[in-house]
Amino acid sequence: MIIAVDGPAASGKGTLSKRVAHHYALAYLDTGSLYRAVARDTVIAGGDPRDEAAAVAAAEKLDPKTFEDPGLRARGVGEAASIVAAHAQVRAALLAYQRAFAAQPSGAVIDGRDIGTVICPNATVKLFVTATPEERARRRYLQLAEGSIPVTEDEVLADIRKRDERDKGREAAPLVKAEDAHLLDTTNLSIDAAFKAAIDLIDAALGRSGSAS
Repeated sequence: MIIAVDGPAASGKGTLSKRVAHHYALAYLDTGSLYRAVARDTVIAGGDPRDEAAAVAAAEKLDPKTFEDPGLRARGVGEAASIVAAHAQVRAALLAYQRAFAAQPSGAVIDGRDIGTVICPNATVKLFVTATPEERARRRYLQLAEGSIPVTEDEVLADIRKRDERDKGREAAPLVKAEDAHLLDTTNLSIDAAFKAAIDLIDAALGRSGSAS
């Protein structure tokens, strides 16, 4: 069973996907961490995330063991990740890894921007998780504030809008809801309510009765 979860930045899809994976005892991959790692490694190597050749070189040497690096969640890394993710050759370099992860016998939950449209177009169930830009900015601001990162909510909202524009407007695998994906708007939902809604949608798609708890 492959569950594809797509959506814009700070929509809650990461937290939700982890809980869904635990619920169904499936492996989980946050593909955003791949692009964040590429951005990090590009900069460490002295390259510019806007330089496609430099980003591709980093993508081809990517070490999965570093995907849990706390530094990947830094605000600047997220912005750089959005830049490298727009490079078609970077996405091509990471395609095989993502598809191999999804194809493991035990199944998987994978979240990102193009999982249901490009990586796993034949996924068992597809979710498109979203929320208003204002709500996503509020969530990201609170997250950054907990880490004592000096930033205003208006700055975060500006970043969110910029990333949305870049993700939706890029030529390579733009962010778009797959036609057969189930829409889940989490704007007015707590994480528990969003999780229950997700399980209900997935179970309905699988022909099961809801069992979230």
